[in-house]
Amino acid sequence: MIRSIRLLCSLAILVGLSVVSGCASLVTPNYTQELTELRSGQYVLDPEHTYIHFRIEHLGLSTIVGRFNSADAVLDFDPLDTASLNLEGFVDVASIDLNNRDLEDRLRGVDWFNTDRFPQASFTTQSVTPQSANTFLIQGSFDLRGIEKPMTLEATFKGGADNLLTGKYTLGFAANSSFLRSDYEIDGFGALLADEVFIEIHAEFQKSD
Repeated sequence: MIRSIRLLCSLAILVGLSVVSGCASLVTPNYTQELTELRSGQYVLDPEHTYIHFRIEHLGLSTIVGRFNSADAVLDFDPLDTASLNLEGFVDVASIDLNNRDLEDRLRGVDWFNTDRFPQASFTTQSVTPQSANTFLIQGSFDLRGIEKPMTLEATFKGGADNLLTGKYTLGFAANSSFLRSDYEIDGFGALLADEVFIEIHAEFQKSD
């Protein structure tokens, strides 16, 4: 009896591993990290696989971490001409998520994001500087609360593959940056929070042409 149970458990594990392996092959049959092998064209953001996080220090004692749940972006990309890369991104600022409704409502207010008047933040590319095989500095303009300031994204292309689940060629993209909230006239909570806000982006882009 015990031997039979062990045999059934072993079979179940093998079946489970086979299913996982099968799913992996469906989404990455021709996965590559070689930049020159990625496909050129216009890409649109896959909102179901996009994560925009931010963090800010609180009293020097802890770090507040949140995210924005709604964003859109378009990427023009040619792996043989990376200087021509163009990224335009938009964030629905009211989609801020801190797992704290009262604090989220406060941040949507006039002394922070003022989302009724400025519902979107945006980033527009101005120039691109390659750093290594798959990493780039994307210099651009960041618009928040109707104020535009320079911002540089430290960006990485994590690879590309045909995604057979969606039928679309997909790129993996990550980036990070930071800005000073005082540059955008965000002064709520005064000295309780640090001035510098750190941003971290993880996203997939689907080829649209």
